[in-house]
Amino acid sequence: MRYFLKLSYFGKAYHGWQNQPDSISVQEVLEQNLSKVFPFSVAIVGAGRTDAGVHARQMFAHFDTSEELNCQELAYKLNSMLPKDIAISEVFPVRKDAHARFDAVARSYEYHLLQYKDVFDYDQAWYFRYELDLEKMNKAAEILKEYSDFQCFSKSRTDVHTYNCRIDEAKWVEKDGKLIFHITADRFLRNMVRAIVGTLLEIGQSKQPVEYMHEVIKSKDRGKAGTSVPAHGLYLTRIEYPETIRELDGI
Repeated sequence: MRYFLKLSYFGKAYHGWQNQPDSISVQEVLEQNLSKVFPFSVAIVGAGRTDAGVHARQMFAHFDTSEELNCQELAYKLNSMLPKDIAISEVFPVRKDAHARFDAVARSYEYHLLQYKDVFDYDQAWYFRYELDLEKMNKAAEILKEYSDFQCFSKSRTDVHTYNCRIDEAKWVEKDGKLIFHITADRFLRNMVRAIVGTLLEIGQSKQPVEYMHEVIKSKDRGKAGTSVPAHGLYLTRIEYPETIRELDGI
C-alpha cells in the first residue's frame, strides 16, 4: 500500500529537503525514524525540494509498505521520535499510483520581509531596512503571469528539462508590519522564488523601473535578475492535489 505523509518543518538546521551526502536533510531524518518504526528500511519521495534553510508549513511525501497501517498511531509514534522542528500532521492511504511530486497540481510559497529589527523573528523573516514602493513591486509581480519561461530565475547548474512554469498568483501584502510575498504556480525552478523576490526588491527601491521585469524574463539570463534573498524568509505554504489521489484501488 502507498501512504502520504503531511508534515511541516522549520528549516534552519537542515540542508534542505533532499538527502545530501555530507549534510543533514529533512528527508534523511524522516527515513531514519520510519525505519525505527518498521522492521525494514523505508524510502520516501517528497513533493519537491526546498533549499537549505527554507521552511515548510505544508509538505507531502509518500512511501510504500506491504502492510495496512494505523495512520493515527503512526503519526503519534513519529511525532514522539522526531526532533522539535519536524512535525507530522497526517498520515493517510492513497491510490497505489499516487505520487507526491508528480501528482501535485499547484504549489504556493511565501517570502517574509521585515522592515524593522525584531529579535523574535530573526530566523523567520529577513530584515530589510531600505524603503520600498509596494505598488511598483505589485505591478512588476503581475508581469510574471504574462510569461511561462523563467530560465532567468533558475540556478544555472540544474537538471531540469524545461524552464516553463505557470504562475497563477504573485503579489505582496502588508500584515502586522511585515511584507509578505505570495506566489502560486504549477511548479517552481531551483532558487526561483528567492531570485524573483530579489528582482522585485530592486524595482521596489527604484533601482530599476517596473518594465525591467519584461527585460529580465525575456533575457533568460540569471545575471539580469536580482540577487537571491536569504533562505530563512522563505516558506513552502501549500501543495495542492486532485481529490482522486485518496480514492483507493478497489474501493
